[in-house]
Amino acid sequence: MTTLDLKFVRDQFPAFSVPELKDKSFFENAGGSYACQQVIDRLTRFYRERKVQPYGPYGASAAGGAEMDEARSRLAEMMGVKVHAVSFGPSTTQNTYVLAQAFRQHLTPGEAIVVTDQDHEANSGPWRRLGEEGVEIREWKIDPATGHLDPARLSPLLADGKVRLVCFPHCSNVVAEINPVAEIVAMAHDAGAVTCVDGVSYAPHGLPNVAELGADIYLFSAYKVYGPHQGIMVIREDLGMRLPNQGHYFNGETLYKRFTPAGPDHAQVAASAGIADYFDAIHAHHFAAEPDAARRAARVHDLMRAQEVAVCQPLLDYLAQRNDLRLIGPRDAQRRAPTVAVALDRAAEPVSAALAGHGINCWAGDFYAVRPLSAMGVDLSKGVLRLSMVHYTSAEDVARLIAALDKTL
Repeated sequence: MTTLDLKFVRDQFPAFSVPELKDKSFFENAGGSYACQQVIDRLTRFYRERKVQPYGPYGASAAGGAEMDEARSRLAEMMGVKVHAVSFGPSTTQNTYVLAQAFRQHLTPGEAIVVTDQDHEANSGPWRRLGEEGVEIREWKIDPATGHLDPARLSPLLADGKVRLVCFPHCSNVVAEINPVAEIVAMAHDAGAVTCVDGVSYAPHGLPNVAELGADIYLFSAYKVYGPHQGIMVIREDLGMRLPNQGHYFNGETLYKRFTPAGPDHAQVAASAGIADYFDAIHAHHFAAEPDAARRAARVHDLMRAQEVAVCQPLLDYLAQRNDLRLIGPRDAQRRAPTVAVALDRAAEPVSAALAGHGINCWAGDFYAVRPLSAMGVDLSKGVLRLSMVHYTSAEDVARLIAALDKTL
């Protein structure tokens, strides 16, 4: 079996050679990963050579527009979706809010939306506000002991056929259990509902094939996938064209412009093609040539996940045997993203500050996951310590973290 060449991977990230960072172990990846060299190069080039209004008839303008189009097309190919189904916005929170305004106009009083109490607030709050318009809000609740989101608990919420939209995370940013997206989507479709999947906490661990998942809407953040600070949204064409246009009226026939009323950040959109460059570089280093972008992305996804599972499991085992903390989410690394939240017997933020003294960069708080933490009985005044990894995290980083936790706790 091919294993990830960690030296090759880390060589793609300038952060690992920066004096302030190179001797630290980075465990705040769920808040934003390091940017890869490919993204930095594209962003720098755009600002240096293309920082004009794109899509014009002269060279620099045409080149800028072409790079923006390249980002959309290459990411779409990796996720197995149509090019015009991919749109960019300033953040996933903003993209979700704009979508909610479209559904506000589209739904009628008496129709229902399902939300969860496992989500980050970005994929919960905007939908819940539609209750002000007479839309019924139904909450799909997690198990308060484990944080598990059981599909069996969704069935009764769908039974009367009134639900038009089901909103849920691919995985939570604190629980981290990977939800069975395709199964949930199929349940929703059978009940006549569409789905909005928050992929922010999953996508950094390998871009999913959105077409295979069947999600009608899939959202994630480029800055957590080694890229610039952009929100990326995939929306199924027939749904996107059916929802009311939220952009300029004269752009209403272009799917990727319908839900970005503020207009895109040209340079950051163009730089997002660097994410595809990076994934393709990993593929080229580890595998034989493959012309199909979705197959390349799938191989890189599996390579990343295998590395993450291997380095995360020792941390989960260590935390599970301590009696002075509560490990949130599954103890099996195969079942979760490597975003590990723990509720301590004390306030968590001073612990994260103390860990910094041992070269461990992490953070603590509620991470906008107030609903799931409250549902699990976590004291919000103490918060949780969150230790989040991605594929460039090494076994040595994890060993250093465990040693630092021993000293700090």
